[in-house]
Amino acid sequence: MLQEIQLPVVVDTKKWAIQDSETLYRIDGWGEPYFSINEAGNVTVSPKGDRGGCIDLFALVNDLKQRGLRLPMLVRFSDILADRIERLNATFAKAIARYNYNGVYRGVFPVKVNQQRQLVEEIAKFGKPFQFGLEAGSKPELLIALATLRTPGSLLICNGYKDAEYIETALLARKLGQNTIIVIEQLEEVEMIIRAATKLGIAPVVGVRAKLSAKGVGHWEDSTGDRAKFGLSMWEILETVEQLESANMLNSLKLLHFHIGSQISNISTIKDALREAGQVYVQLATLGAPMGHLDVGGGLGVDYDGSKTNFYASKNYSMQNYAYDIVAAIKDACADKVPVPTLTSESGRAIASHQSVLVFDVMGISGTPHQAISALKEDEHLIVQNLFEALENINESNYQEIYHDAVQFNQEAISLFSFGYLSLKQRARVERLFWECCDRILKVTRKLNYVPDDLEDLERAMALTYYCNFSVFQSAPDSWAIDQLFPIMPIHRLNEEPTCRGTIADLTCDSDGKIDRFIDLRDVKSTLELHPFIAEEPYYLALFLGGAYQEILGDLHNLFGDTDAVHIHTTPTGYKVEHVIKGDSMTEVLAYVQYNRDAMLENIRQETERSLQEKQITLDEARLFLQKYEHCLNGYTYLS
Repeated sequence: MLQEIQLPVVVDTKKWAIQDSETLYRIDGWGEPYFSINEAGNVTVSPKGDRGGCIDLFALVNDLKQRGLRLPMLVRFSDILADRIERLNATFAKAIARYNYNGVYRGVFPVKVNQQRQLVEEIAKFGKPFQFGLEAGSKPELLIALATLRTPGSLLICNGYKDAEYIETALLARKLGQNTIIVIEQLEEVEMIIRAATKLGIAPVVGVRAKLSAKGVGHWEDSTGDRAKFGLSMWEILETVEQLESANMLNSLKLLHFHIGSQISNISTIKDALREAGQVYVQLATLGAPMGHLDVGGGLGVDYDGSKTNFYASKNYSMQNYAYDIVAAIKDACADKVPVPTLTSESGRAIASHQSVLVFDVMGISGTPHQAISALKEDEHLIVQNLFEALENINESNYQEIYHDAVQFNQEAISLFSFGYLSLKQRARVERLFWECCDRILKVTRKLNYVPDDLEDLERAMALTYYCNFSVFQSAPDSWAIDQLFPIMPIHRLNEEPTCRGTIADLTCDSDGKIDRFIDLRDVKSTLELHPFIAEEPYYLALFLGGAYQEILGDLHNLFGDTDAVHIHTTPTGYKVEHVIKGDSMTEVLAYVQYNRDAMLENIRQETERSLQEKQITLDEARLFLQKYEHCLNGYTYLS
C-alpha cells in the first residue's frame, strides 16, 4: 500500500534581501529617482528625486487611513510633479547651451492628460518660473486653461476641433494678456479664423499642424502618418498660406506643430519626424510667414518596464537625449536660412505619470487546491492509482512525460464522470491529484533555463487569483483597453520572498476586470510574484506611473466611482497633506445615471411600510433596514 508522500525539506541557504525584490520588480529601472525600497522592506518615495527627502509609502498609507481616507486611494506627490517640470526645462536649457541655439524652450502641458483641477493648478504654479504653459484640445479644456494660467509669456496652444465660439473665445483671450495660438488642424478652420478675426478686430496668432509622413510606433502608430486623424497635408498647408495671404493675414502664421503619437519608444522615430518638420518650418518661413515657434507635440516616453529599450512599454533614450536631438535637428534645419524658432513640446505623459500611486488592498485569493494528499487506499479507482503513481515519480528527467500522462488521466476522469462511471468524491480526488502533479512539475520548470513549449502555459494555469479592492475600468482603463503595462508590486513585505504567483482581479462583475500582464526583463509575464495572503493582516499592492490619462478615462463599470485622492507635499520634517479629495459616494454615482437619492429612499420607505402592514417585517427590522440603506447611499462605492 502506497503511503502519503513526504517531500524532502529543502533548506535555502540564501536569505531573501531587499536587493532581490529590487531586481524582481525592476524598481531601480522604472522607479528611479523617485521610488525604492528601505531596510524595513517597504516602498519609499523620494518626491524631490535625488535632492533629499524620503517617505515610507506603507507608513504613509496607514497614516492616511487613520485620517479617515479609504482604500483604494490615489496618492499624488506634488513635489514629483514639480521635479518633472524642472527636469524637462533643465534638459532643454542644457541642450540649448550645448548647441549654442539662439532660441528658447517654452513647454506646455496638455490638459487632456489629466484635467483634475488641483493637478492643473499645481502645474501652472510649478511651471511659472519657466513660463510653462498649457495646451487645450477642446472647448472645455480651453475654459480650464483660461481660468488657470496666470504666467506672463507662457503659451496657450489651442488644438482640437473648433467652432466659431472656440475661436472667438481664444481671440478675445489675447485682450486679457493670454498668449493664445490657434492651431489649424482642418482646412475649414482657416476661413473661420479669418471671419472671427475680422468680426472682432483682433489680430490672430495661428499655427498649422502638419500631417508628416513619419509615423509613430506602438499603440498609436495608426494615428499618425498620411492617414492621421488631425493635421494638414502638404497641399493643405499651401492652401492655408494662400488663404491667409489673400486675407492679408499671412503675418499671423507663427507656429508649426506636429505630433507623431504618444509614448514614442524609439528615438529614431523622433529624429525622422524632426528632419521632415524642420524642412516644413523653413519652407513656410521662405514663403513669407513670420513663424517663430515650432511645437514638436507629445511623444516623450515613459519607461514603464525599466528596460530602457524600444519595447512599446519602454524607451531607448533619456529625457536629455530627447532634448539634444530636438535642438540639434532644428538648428541644423534652420542653419543660414531662417532664424531658429522658440521650441515647444507637449510632454504630458512624461510630466504627469510618476506623480500618482494607486494603492489598493487584497481582499482574498483563490486558486488550485494545495491541501495535503491523503494516502492511497486499496480500492481506489484505477485513474486515481495512476495519478498517485505519477505524482510520486516526478523528477527532472521525466516531468514532461508525466505532465502529458496527468493531463490524459484527468481528461479520462472528466469523461467517466460525465457518463456516470465516476463518483463526485472520485472526481474530486482526481482533480486534487492532477493539480498537485502540475504544482510539482511547475517547481521543476522554474529551475530550468528553457521551458518546453507545451508547458509554457502551466505558470498561468497554476496562478492564484488575488481579489483586490479596486476597479480596473475606473483606475487603470488603459490596462484593459490597450494592454498598457504599469509597474505593480506590493508596497511592504519586500524583505520576504514572494513565493506565490498570481494574477489580479478587481471588484467588478466582469471577466475583463483583471490584470494578467506584468512587466518583466524579457517582454511580458503572465503572473506576478506575490506573498502568501494572510486573512487577518493587510496586504497592500500599488500601481505606479498611472498619473497620465487613467483618471479621466476611467468609467463607472458596476458603478465603482472615483477613489479617495490625496496630495502629499514634503516638508523639512516629513510631509503634510495638502489636499484631500473624497471619492464618489453611492449617491453621487447613482446621480450620474439619473437616480434620485430622496426618491429611492421614499420607495424603500413605502416598501417597508407595506411589509409592516402585512406583518412580514418587525418595526425594529424595518428601522434597521432603512438605516442600512441610507448609510450605503452615503458610503464609498468600494469595500470597507
